[in-house]
Amino acid sequence: MSEARRRPLIIGSGIAGLYVALRSHELGLRPTIVTKSKIEESNTRYAQGGIAAAIGPDDSPRRHFEDTVKAGDGLVDRAAARILTTEAPARIADLVRYGVPFDTVEGKIALGREAAHSRSRTLHAGGDATGLSIEEALKRRVIAAGIETRERRALRELRPGGREGPTAVLSDAGGQAVEVLTPGPVILATGGAGSLFRQSSNPSIATGEGVAIAFRAGALLADMEFVQFHPTAFYREGAPRFLITEALRGEGAVLRNEAGERFMPAVHRDAELAPRDVVTRAIDREIQRSEHPCVYLDATALPRDLLFARFPSICHFLAAYGLDPSRDRIPVAPVAHYMIGGIATDLDGRASLPGLYACGEVAATGVHGANRLAGNSLLEGLVFGERVARQLLHPAPGGPKPPGRLVEIPLEPGEGQPEEPEEFELVRSTLWDDVGIVRSAQGLSSALESFAALTRSVEPARSGALPGPVANAALTASLIARAALTRTESRGAHYRIDWPKSKAAWQLHLGLRARAPPPRAARRAENR
Repeated sequence: MSEARRRPLIIGSGIAGLYVALRSHELGLRPTIVTKSKIEESNTRYAQGGIAAAIGPDDSPRRHFEDTVKAGDGLVDRAAARILTTEAPARIADLVRYGVPFDTVEGKIALGREAAHSRSRTLHAGGDATGLSIEEALKRRVIAAGIETRERRALRELRPGGREGPTAVLSDAGGQAVEVLTPGPVILATGGAGSLFRQSSNPSIATGEGVAIAFRAGALLADMEFVQFHPTAFYREGAPRFLITEALRGEGAVLRNEAGERFMPAVHRDAELAPRDVVTRAIDREIQRSEHPCVYLDATALPRDLLFARFPSICHFLAAYGLDPSRDRIPVAPVAHYMIGGIATDLDGRASLPGLYACGEVAATGVHGANRLAGNSLLEGLVFGERVARQLLHPAPGGPKPPGRLVEIPLEPGEGQPEEPEEFELVRSTLWDDVGIVRSAQGLSSALESFAALTRSVEPARSGALPGPVANAALTASLIARAALTRTESRGAHYRIDWPKSKAAWQLHLGLRARAPPPRAARRAENR
């Protein structure tokens, strides 16, 4: 193995990036982690609900697999789901080995029940601080192992190379001091794009830049139309959209409208524990019908001791706003939460470009189908992170399956105008208003026109110039909108009011790929 291959570059420091770094280090490689913020700032840190694995006496990987397939609404890659659910217990054992303090009852790991699961199989740590506990444990291990970590460095460009892998171009947080690294394996673990929506549970760094950069380099994307919205985030004007985990509903909390009426039993047989897309749309309908900005999560029937022991972070947050969940209903509304699609990979994390891998939320393995099952996101980063690490040690050719339908999108030079902060806010507002929970051809077409106009302004005018964050945000947003407009049906997290039913013809994965513009001489000839 060449020296370049022994030094994989990992972009991102959530559960996927940290785990790949640790495992590849244990396998004898010398990884470097690059993160555009601090090592601990990622979506992982904010994951309250927990991590799913079939480790209970009444459970099995087969049942976990069946629940995953059912939640995915006809689009789950069954091979990926079998890997996820079969390898889950071993990856939980890894976390225990790394020191993650999972909650226990009488010496055994406690298991909770979440929406669309047929068994109690969700592990928690620190009550509702699972993501934080996992990230802290992995971070400590990374530091103790002496793994090189470069904070406040941003990936700006990938240049496809030869057999060794792509060349990565980095800059500091201000966009200066550009550094071109030696070609080698690159693992994108950059997380999702939830922060591109005006209402989001994600940290501000979750802007989908990994997707945009990979797309510009020629990588195949898949399933970009599927963005999962979490049904219950704290709602109060001027307050942060703090996530209220669905594990609270798993313990017995119920949803009520402004009039105090439960509405979920009339919507789905599983009521508050229906799949996330069902609950999200039901809440959105109640908000639209009542013209009241939120609904209410009612946990007042639960014992106060249980609430404060099981959900300490939520109780602490609510106390700052004068609320006690044992006596007060919690105002909640949906937010953008999880990017199901992303960079298409095979079962070992290989993207369509040689030497490029993707893992975690930025990857599209097909394991979530059209709607992610709660607790499977943190698990995905571990299970496929292990497979990426082993592939780095023993690289072999491979890549994602061809999608059922492929859309090629041209990348044209723009005017190279300076980027303005309000342009980023335009992207966020447009995505939320026109590419949100309920979509239509009219709204999606309007969004694409807005993104195209913004792209023409901020996209670099000359070859070799590096796109800025607004250009990447506009590109990622346009890819979500383009895929959503192309899929003329409703399935899972993708709901079209003008196409409200699913269609057998659309039981396939939609791929997106950049189409390079023709050479200038050819363009001149076309325009004569």
